[in-house]
Amino acid sequence: MADSEHPRLILHNFLPLDLCKELEFIHKSCCTVGYRPNVFSTTLSHLIATNCAPLIMPIIPIREKLREKAEEYFGCQYELFVEFTGLISWCRGASIGWHSDDNRPYLKQRDFAAVCYLNSYDADFKGGIFHFKDGEPADIVPMAGDVIMYTADDRNIHSVDEITEGERITLTLWFSRDASYDEDPKLISSLSPALLGVADSKLHSYIPVPGSINMYWFPPDEASSFLSGFDIRCGRLHVLGFDIYPFQDTFHLSESESSYNLLELLSGPLLIARDSKMFEPQFLNIMHALQMVQFYLWRFSNSKIKVEGTTLNVTPTSQTQKTVIDHLKSVFLKDLQLARRFFGHSKPMKDMEYEFDWDTFSAAVVEWECYVVKLQKELVLHLPHWKTNQSIFCVTLGGDLED
Repeated sequence: MADSEHPRLILHNFLPLDLCKELEFIHKSCCTVGYRPNVFSTTLSHLIATNCAPLIMPIIPIREKLREKAEEYFGCQYELFVEFTGLISWCRGASIGWHSDDNRPYLKQRDFAAVCYLNSYDADFKGGIFHFKDGEPADIVPMAGDVIMYTADDRNIHSVDEITEGERITLTLWFSRDASYDEDPKLISSLSPALLGVADSKLHSYIPVPGSINMYWFPPDEASSFLSGFDIRCGRLHVLGFDIYPFQDTFHLSESESSYNLLELLSGPLLIARDSKMFEPQFLNIMHALQMVQFYLWRFSNSKIKVEGTTLNVTPTSQTQKTVIDHLKSVFLKDLQLARRFFGHSKPMKDMEYEFDWDTFSAAVVEWECYVVKLQKELVLHLPHWKTNQSIFCVTLGGDLED
């Protein structure tokens, strides 16, 4: 599929669609502002730092398979190290002109790239077509499950069209022959202290924790004042029809309260509301709430699963609560239109093929915990092998992880 002068490989349907959806869930519930305008990213190091380390597990087998493919295709067996792994989304206005990936001195270590498309052109976003300047294939139309691999040098100068609508999401990897750039030892070093005590099933050991506020404020140059833009976590919740409410019973609106202090509320317990109803079980912070909503959309939005024996605690929002919700929305979402333009679904929620149901959402809350705990157990069992080899790879494990 590629000529010798421009080494590149296209793999169609390399990732199953259900795995693409799972990675999309991880990214949309954990991402921060990215490395270029209108780009958002979720790196493995960020997942570990924010107590979301179990969410790296679905990515591990993909890394292995892609490295094997790169070594086989480009003729460098057992020579490559993963230098970077990240989930990346490009939103409206993001683009990149003609360039090769080794024309920046600080990226000279990069030898090969792999880009896995997690959603599809036209169905999920407009624009974002990938172009090679020379050689064949010249144009790559992103389709969920497809992968493109290429050498990161002047043989594969490329560009990406501007995104005009929606959110283009990829899993992107960089490979290097230089072992000093291997990301695995650094990640393992971060994982070891992060997982101390996890084997003892400590309460809330799987609950995500937010990073610093300015990692989530868009555009990032407004983070020092918070006078414009929006918090990307609140923005995603807003376009999906959800509002947040502080759990503190003593919370009162105050004209003297600074926006920064109010933003600190996002690190504490919250309730979520929708359609003038309040879901009373608390979430421990904004990341916890966002993960739950995104998990519901991924796994439950087209089903009517209910959990028997649970008590649903949904109450009407009072006028006082609505006033607080509106005030917090004005603080966290200074630019509602910008948030809607970036994170708005290709179909409005009301036009999608399901109706939101609190019973089903309650079931998702229970299932989310089971999902994360299962991944966490896998991670704990893998870690000794990773530490011994200073490499992250799939380990064949005996026994039932459900035990």
